[in-house]
Amino acid sequence: MAGSTFGTQFKITTWGESHGKGIGVVIDGCPAGLSLCEDDIQKFLNRRKPGQSRFSTPRKEDDAVQILSGVFEGKTTGTPISLVVFNENQRSKDYGDIATYYRPGHADYTFDMKYGFRDYRGGGRSSGRETIGRVAAGAVAAKILEQLGISFITYSRSIGPVSISKTANELLNNIKATQQMILSNPLYMPESEASEKAQNFLEECMIQHNSAGGIIECIITGVPAGLGDPVFEKLDANLAKAIFSIGAVKGFEIGDGFAVAASTGLENNDAFCMQDGKVATATNHAGGILGGMSNGAPVIFRAAIKPTPSIAATQKTVNKSGEEIDISIHGRHDPIIVPRAVVVVEAMAALTIVDALLCNMGSKIESLEKLY
Repeated sequence: MAGSTFGTQFKITTWGESHGKGIGVVIDGCPAGLSLCEDDIQKFLNRRKPGQSRFSTPRKEDDAVQILSGVFEGKTTGTPISLVVFNENQRSKDYGDIATYYRPGHADYTFDMKYGFRDYRGGGRSSGRETIGRVAAGAVAAKILEQLGISFITYSRSIGPVSISKTANELLNNIKATQQMILSNPLYMPESEASEKAQNFLEECMIQHNSAGGIIECIITGVPAGLGDPVFEKLDANLAKAIFSIGAVKGFEIGDGFAVAASTGLENNDAFCMQDGKVATATNHAGGILGGMSNGAPVIFRAAIKPTPSIAATQKTVNKSGEEIDISIHGRHDPIIVPRAVVVVEAMAALTIVDALLCNMGSKIESLEKLY
């Protein structure tokens, strides 16, 4: 299977299936000398692991990561880093009859049409557990970015019809309080009132054997101006590809996004000004990227996450014999994907930014002169 590798200079290849022996990732291109241990990676994996609240699958997995290569005496060696998380709590019997029909909203039919064969246990490579490798690699990327003063605020902007009221700029004004609020509730929302309303909405969905979607917003601060390229390797284009590669994502927008269609040039343009002796923008409608390159302002984007397709309510589908049938999907499934996908979005953004930084090192002769 092609298509399991992401990145140019900082390159990752994920592997494994939901109900196989394990899930993992190989990272190639990580600089030597980075302080790294399993706890650094585990912190990220703990944010996406199942069973953290009643709004996630009850599948019990520790998702404990093991570093197999690329680290010696607590430092990266510059060689490929191999990470693995072994599956411990599979219940493949829950998926036995799925082999005979196509679940609505899943990749069953398309996988069959492409390969003529599929691992139906939990979706195989199309399962949400595939994101373990992304998150583990993203933790390494985030550690690099942290040393460079680049950080992330990622959260659930909306759950179903419930949205937070604060803008990204308002959340940035008190970053510490924002981060504390995000981590203090099971939905990773930065407003307690919105979180409570969203939880009530999800309770109703669960009573009806239904599911919900939502929007994840990511703010990246400290990104230097000039990352990305003006044509095919635009930073916003690469971020879009990274985020769209997450299975549940159905929409992406950066800055004002689709709202620019109803705006005017005078409203949408970000005026340049001087702040602390540096060129800056007075507003950030562009979301920190102009002409495919970062402009020094915070990079702000949003991802629309679809409702969990595995629901216990009766749905219509077709089996492999071409018969129309009614099904009710059993097993352990999230009533909403959004909270556990927050760290997946952050991880893919971190991988994209690190790759852009490494690719950018040779853009000016002065940079090479400083390095060599």
